[in-house]
Amino acid sequence: MPPRPPSRPPGRTAERPTPRRPVRNNGRSATRSQPQKHEERSDGLQRIAKLLARAGVASRREIERMIADGRVALNGTKLDTPATLLASLNGVTVDGKPVAAPDQTRLFLFHKPSGVLTAERDFSGRPTIYSRLPEGLPRLMPVGRLDLNTEGLLLLTNDGALKRALELPSSGIERTYRARAFGPVSQAQLEELAEGVTIEGIRYGRIDANLERSAGRNKWIEMTLTEGKNREVRRVLEYLGLQVSRLIRTKYGPFVLGGAPVAAVEEARAREVIALKRRLGLD
Repeated sequence: MPPRPPSRPPGRTAERPTPRRPVRNNGRSATRSQPQKHEERSDGLQRIAKLLARAGVASRREIERMIADGRVALNGTKLDTPATLLASLNGVTVDGKPVAAPDQTRLFLFHKPSGVLTAERDFSGRPTIYSRLPEGLPRLMPVGRLDLNTEGLLLLTNDGALKRALELPSSGIERTYRARAFGPVSQAQLEELAEGVTIEGIRYGRIDANLERSAGRNKWIEMTLTEGKNREVRRVLEYLGLQVSRLIRTKYGPFVLGGAPVAAVEEARAREVIALKRRLGLD
């Protein structure tokens, strides 16, 4: 059996860890430039895409597609640009239904099981995260994605602006994974990933990787990154000649998976959400 992640209730910000060996990125977060807070317009107007995202309708990118498809209207007239400036969502409809005022930002920690899709629906009938979430939750959007066979911490929020800010590499939000892999690899090889690597024309940025334990050719490797490109961890380890048999996300920003059971959901504290939004320049 693989070692269990450290037992800590989900929804709690992580205390500063005591690493087993010096890690190159220790203290890096303290020196990383913080995201710049966007200057508000003096007239109080905001782009409709931003207002709808904050109302939890969808991410800004998805809202832009919805507007292009003619699904968003103002006082009965379909809008043709996400740059439309409004003071509020009064008179705005999506698919003919009025949009409610934004709810208070909420953030949930979900222990995603392996074998479920990070999607709202799947036309081939495969299970999705929404089929594993309990009833009574608000409409939630996943922050980033975990592959079908990747398990672990998945953040869910009703705030589209927070979702986008957490996903952007420029925000510098770290994600930590533990991978069980088969094959030979040394700590020296893993440390070279701190310089980034190019694989089949795709550039992957800095990755801090530690060889946690080794039993023969089986390895447990911890990897921390900020970009989160599609299948990044698997591609990088395969590039090193390793076969990944299990992948678990254990940390996203200040939030940790801890010992949460599979499919468990817990809401982050309001003060944690406020602190996170302030860090991202969203307060």
